[in-house]
Amino acid sequence: MAGRFDPNPFDDGDEVNPFADQGAGKTNFNGGSFYTTSVPSAPNSRLSPLPHEPADFYNRNDSVDIPLDSAADLKKKERELQAREADLRRREEIVKRKEEAAARAGIVLEEKNWPPFFPIIHHDIPSEIPIHLQKLQYVAFTTYLGLVFCLFWNIIATTTAWIKGEDPQIWFLAIIYFILGVPLAYVLWYRPLYRTFRKESALKFGWFFLFYLLHIGFVIFAAVAPPVVFKGKSLAGILPAIDLVGDQALVGIFYFIGFGLFCLETLLSMWVIQQVYMYFRGSGRAADMRRDAV
Repeated sequence: MAGRFDPNPFDDGDEVNPFADQGAGKTNFNGGSFYTTSVPSAPNSRLSPLPHEPADFYNRNDSVDIPLDSAADLKKKERELQAREADLRRREEIVKRKEEAAARAGIVLEEKNWPPFFPIIHHDIPSEIPIHLQKLQYVAFTTYLGLVFCLFWNIIATTTAWIKGEDPQIWFLAIIYFILGVPLAYVLWYRPLYRTFRKESALKFGWFFLFYLLHIGFVIFAAVAPPVVFKGKSLAGILPAIDLVGDQALVGIFYFIGFGLFCLETLLSMWVIQQVYMYFRGSGRAADMRRDAV
């Protein structure tokens, strides 16, 4: 605590001002008069000044070079855009007129939409097939996919037989069956049935019956696999399965599975052709086809 006769009771002691000049004195007040006392300078108390920026570092009068097209170039681009827009509108009108003309003529534009991950065919049963024929069309499509799977499994079976020492030509024949059978089945009997049900026309029924009977004959032949070509081992049927299961059990099992698949395909195909024939006779399409033939 400061003394009673302290000349400046508010003075807390000497303070050092780091911003003051070195060797500068301190001014105090005492009884109505001022006196100065010297204060030793603090070592290294001054802060180093920041470097000065050049006077023209930010020159507000400098111009910024921004490339701008001239008015003529802008008008030229605008005319080009307008010409492109007019050309697009003209093409859209042409396409629209063609679609309307095709619709009036009864032509259906088929867009490839199946399978979804890699569309290769047009297939839209819920939208294009009448509701009373959709079940039959779905089963017919199942027989087509069943044929694809049977021929694919036939490749697997002949591959195992080839690995176990059978003639490699049976594998090449299985590849030929698959490459030819899958697209021909779609073109020759499934697509005609699809288009016939979509338009409910009797013109393609005869085409479907002819080639679907050939399809049924092939799957029956494959299920039996008589020893006609390479002892029938190019097809996974019952006869080569019995012949192979004794010496090569694994190959025989694969052939037995193929035999079961071909049998199932045969049964479904016979049901489909029976139902199509009943619809063909019951709906009066037979009379229409006879009248068209005359």
